[in-house]
Amino acid sequence: MIASIVVVGSLNMDFVLSVDRLPMPGETILGRDFRTVPGGKGGNQAYAAAKLVRDGNAVRMIGRVGADSFGAALKANLAGVDVRSVLETESVATGVACIHVDKAGQNSITVAPGANALLSIQDIASQRSVFDDARCVLLQLEIPLETVAEALKEGRRAGAICILDPAPARALPKEILEMVDIATPNENEACVLAGVPPVRLSIEEATATGHKIRQLGARAAIVKLGDRGCVYCGPDETIASAPFAVQAVDSTAAGDTFNAALAVALAENAKMEDALRFANAAAAISVTRMGAQTSAPERAAVHALLLQRS
Repeated sequence: MIASIVVVGSLNMDFVLSVDRLPMPGETILGRDFRTVPGGKGGNQAYAAAKLVRDGNAVRMIGRVGADSFGAALKANLAGVDVRSVLETESVATGVACIHVDKAGQNSITVAPGANALLSIQDIASQRSVFDDARCVLLQLEIPLETVAEALKEGRRAGAICILDPAPARALPKEILEMVDIATPNENEACVLAGVPPVRLSIEEATATGHKIRQLGARAAIVKLGDRGCVYCGPDETIASAPFAVQAVDSTAAGDTFNAALAVALAENAKMEDALRFANAAAAISVTRMGAQTSAPERAAVHALLLQRS
């Protein structure tokens, strides 16, 4: 089976705590419940993509976990994902993330990278053949930047569409951005990439910021605006894609679900306008469900929402 989508990135075990509101610095508050949920931006994207691909297509994950119970659980949870390229390390534990989720579905997240920090250029080289038939390569910034660069080089070599989720937010060198076909920042990440103070962006400001990211090297940018949809800024067109109004309960991994759905649609040769609508619908469904990978929607659910709102 051809790995039409290759995800290179992080795998974490998430410790999720529900709270009435997010704590202030130095403040202790009481939470309502606690769960452990498989996560990590790479794992989230791989899991979501596997739920959305058509039969006959495949998703393969390249990453690192510790040789521990969390690592084994993360690999076992990636149903439908080829995890033969998820490598184990004896010296460092599996990555973890601590997540507070408030009543409005907003969250704050702290990540301890663990084994993710050991995913190396040499690891990418050892998995070079995985990229050969890829239609899309998905990347994020929870692994070393030099490893991201190496994976981008392999994706470009294979002729795949390279999609970078620039999270956690940071400035990126031009030589990285020049290998990116589509950068997909949220509004905070877009501001950091563009070198401007983070603010809530209007559609017009998001469009201008997306085009500035293009000027910095990326072929195209999609600025994700949460419940206000997204804006695609490409070399030939600009598209503002409307959101799907839903009752949010947890926004964790909504951006990861968006990226996964975008990659699935583009791997199937969808037009950009249709790919954006598919990705917005998938992300909208995800925020109505709790957790990271547990919130990823099935393909049938996305199509049902698209039909309902057509």
